[in-house]
Amino acid sequence: MKLRMLLGSMALLAGIAGPASAADPVKIGFITKFPVPFFATMENAAKDYAAANPGVEIIYGQGASATDIEGQIALIESMVINGVQGIAITPVDPTVAPALDKAIASGVKVVLMDNNIPDWDGRTALATTDNYAAGKIAGEYLKTKLKDGDTLGILEGVPGVPSLDDRVNGMLEGLQGVDVKIVGRGATNCTEELGINVAQDLLTANPDIKSIFSACGPPAAGAAQAIKNADLDQRPILVGFDFCCGEAEALAAGTEDATVAQFPSKMAELGVDALVKAIRGERVESLIDSGAALVTKENMSKFQ
Repeated sequence: MKLRMLLGSMALLAGIAGPASAADPVKIGFITKFPVPFFATMENAAKDYAAANPGVEIIYGQGASATDIEGQIALIESMVINGVQGIAITPVDPTVAPALDKAIASGVKVVLMDNNIPDWDGRTALATTDNYAAGKIAGEYLKTKLKDGDTLGILEGVPGVPSLDDRVNGMLEGLQGVDVKIVGRGATNCTEELGINVAQDLLTANPDIKSIFSACGPPAAGAAQAIKNADLDQRPILVGFDFCCGEAEALAAGTEDATVAQFPSKMAELGVDALVKAIRGERVESLIDSGAALVTKENMSKFQ
């Protein structure tokens, strides 16, 4: 019995003893939020990284929805059991932090991607779009189209998720200088269905609404559909975020005016690379910005 306990203690110490060398194989977990093209692109980039770096093994997991907290926690726990040395994750909600704390306590390094967990210091690095700055890009575009007294509706993502809130707050910052009236805002959970519903409510209550901002791609596409269905005399200016999930079609059709593109492939590549380097004892930056850009019908071919 004592021998078994000793061996178990030695195994635990081995798991948390020093970093791997550059020649050692590395096994990591890669967890994304839910099944939409943005996160599929991230996963494909991680697969490309693994293919180009034969010493890196990646196991993958994904939540079922934008609010699947329990699903992400189960994935974190499963990957620790499977012996990963690190986890790169797009956290669906700050409440997954305790599960990540347990992973770190067992010797696993954590790199966050896409959004941060505020006031949590367990991460090795954060690879993300600066969502506040990216939101400002949207607001500054709207500022060129709107005048004092114009109205704005906001399709939020998941209220309380920092990256999504930052997009809205950044957009409002970019709009400063124009006295725009916010006539409604609603959560969409980043789904097209709720995007349609919230946009329909806005259009019904405010048929002369001048503009709509969506904090995520799927509800932006939903808003474009709602605008089309409403058959308005003058359609509102629609600005989205993500450039995914039907936004290219809406831009081409003229029902969406602009969106803010992130670079999910770059985000995933930078996040995985930082995690691998950290596991191997190399220095990594704590904040890694993967960038953002304004997309319109005229320039969208550059981003497809």
